[in-house]
Amino acid sequence: MMSEIPVRAMAVVAHPDDAEFTCAGTLAKWIDLGAEVVLVVATNGNKGSADLSMTSERLAPIRRQEELAAAAVLGIKEVVFLDYPDGELEETPALRRDVTAAIRRYRPEAVFTQDPYRRYQLHRDHRIIGAVTMSAVFPAARDHLYFPELMTQGLLPHKVKQLYMIAPDEPDAWVDITDTFDRKIAALRCHISQVGDNENLEQMLRERAADLGRSQGIALAESFKRVPLYY
Repeated sequence: MMSEIPVRAMAVVAHPDDAEFTCAGTLAKWIDLGAEVVLVVATNGNKGSADLSMTSERLAPIRRQEELAAAAVLGIKEVVFLDYPDGELEETPALRRDVTAAIRRYRPEAVFTQDPYRRYQLHRDHRIIGAVTMSAVFPAARDHLYFPELMTQGLLPHKVKQLYMIAPDEPDAWVDITDTFDRKIAALRCHISQVGDNENLEQMLRERAADLGRSQGIALAESFKRVPLYY
């Protein structure tokens, strides 16, 4: 189980609602215990709709407001929107610089991101943001010669202490979210464009959380993979 609570933590995800589905219970718990949490959302989510009358231009601001509402439920006070088009993330220096800049600006001790090595990770954006965030944590955020223009902006090098992959195939760290599960669901309900009034949402996620915690004797859990950082 993860017992060390950082002073500052950051979650870097591809889309609005990705954090809520995977690590929101943990973020809410850490916030309750005094941590400051920043959420970085790489895309504007402007393609995630089954509504044939919806347009990308209408959807992007809807999803931004949904994310801000969800963050407020969880207690996250800072949300950074990188505003890349949904479905178009690429492992580019520009995206790596944007994530590196966020890490240097907010200086988290712990960073969560999506697991690029998860088997059958269908959404390409998830794979890309995970790989980019890993490269941003190390070596780009640590070493001043990466993106030297950030130094002129006052964004000094920073060493992240803990890096966690969310929703991995082979977890080695678990967090008891029994006390924050209801907030996780309430935050997800803010994403109306994505979950609507799905009556099965809570039961589905409760069963998933119970499955994740069963091997550890935890009623409801979220699971992660630690990535060793050798500095």
